Amino acid sequence: MEPSASQARSRTGARTVSAALLAGRKALMGCVAGILVMTLASMAAAQTKAPAVTPAAKDGKVADRSVSDWLMRMHEASRQRAYVGTFVVSVGGAMSSARIWHVCDGEQQMERVESLTGAPRSTFRRNDQVMTFLPESRVVVSERRESLGLFPNLLQSGDSSIAQFYRARASGSERVAGFDADVVQLRPEDNLRFGYRVWTEKKTGLVIKLQTLDGEGRVLEQAAFSELQLDVPVSMAKLTQMMGNTEGYQIEKPDMLKTAAAAEGWVLKNSVPGFKSMSCYKRSVGAAADARHENTLQWIFSDGLASVSLFVEAYDARRHGQPGTRVLGATHTLTRRMGDWWLTAVGEVPPQTLVAFAQGLERTK
Repeated sequence: MEPSASQARSRTGARTVSAALLAGRKALMGCVAGILVMTLASMAAAQTKAPAVTPAAKDGKVADRSVSDWLMRMHEASRQRAYVGTFVVSVGGAMSSARIWHVCDGEQQMERVESLTGAPRSTFRRNDQVMTFLPESRVVVSERRESLGLFPNLLQSGDSSIAQFYRARASGSERVAGFDADVVQLRPEDNLRFGYRVWTEKKTGLVIKLQTLDGEGRVLEQAAFSELQLDVPVSMAKLTQMMGNTEGYQIEKPDMLKTAAAAEGWVLKNSVPGFKSMSCYKRSVGAAADARHENTLQWIFSDGLASVSLFVEAYDARRHGQPGTRVLGATHTLTRRMGDWWLTAVGEVPPQTLVAFAQGLERTK
């Protein structure tokens, strides 16, 4: 999952991007504000026109579906279905939950995610517009999160490589949250990405449970609906009204500027197999205490399922500690100094994948 700009900003003093990312990750799991990333579909579906579903994806036998068939079926279900449910995420022995309301109206997608554990938090998403309400601090963070294209965009493109790096295998049927579900395993072809076990509702294809697996098949993270109502009358107008009710809140709009890595003087001299550059931004990360803000580059890559972000900022000995690695569930973080620069690589990938990115990153000017 990608950390939001608000999570990357320090409000309590100078700290590194790495620390901010880990803090943001923990906060995210506490409120499950980004759980639909884990369904492989909803975040990317907001602005993407879905390609036609192939016959195999729609009507074919479960055992005959390819990786693309499975993913397109999940994507279509996330776009076309209105639902309300309680979603539970388990990471490293900790559990968090949230209530979700999701509705679609043609190309318009909208959802509300209300935390049930941890600090109170409500997140509203309408297409690419996201507003996060933090009642305790009376702050609303307003952002535009461009679809990363992690899943439907790559499936549409002629050079999609998902099928080269993952294999799908049907693994029977189980019941989840009262629904009969097909179980499919998405197995990686190398050690640069994790595997997934996915439960999809038999009739619709909606993802109702997901596990991220390491190379030995051990569960690193799990997310599932504990209760779900499909095709319920969720009011987009009511959600829109709630999203716009910011009275009594301070509105923050994190600074993000779309750019190109090459224009900022960076290149990945050795590509990481299967991972493609998706987008690149400059964002403000700094300490409000001394009004010191620096442009931090965020370069985002994806293989169609997994994503990696490279954060690059000017090295500051007062803020940056020793290089190292950290792990939380399936999310790994690597930090290291590169001359006058400090790199933070983060993603839901094995540690060797982040090492490959770090070794391939090079300054050109």
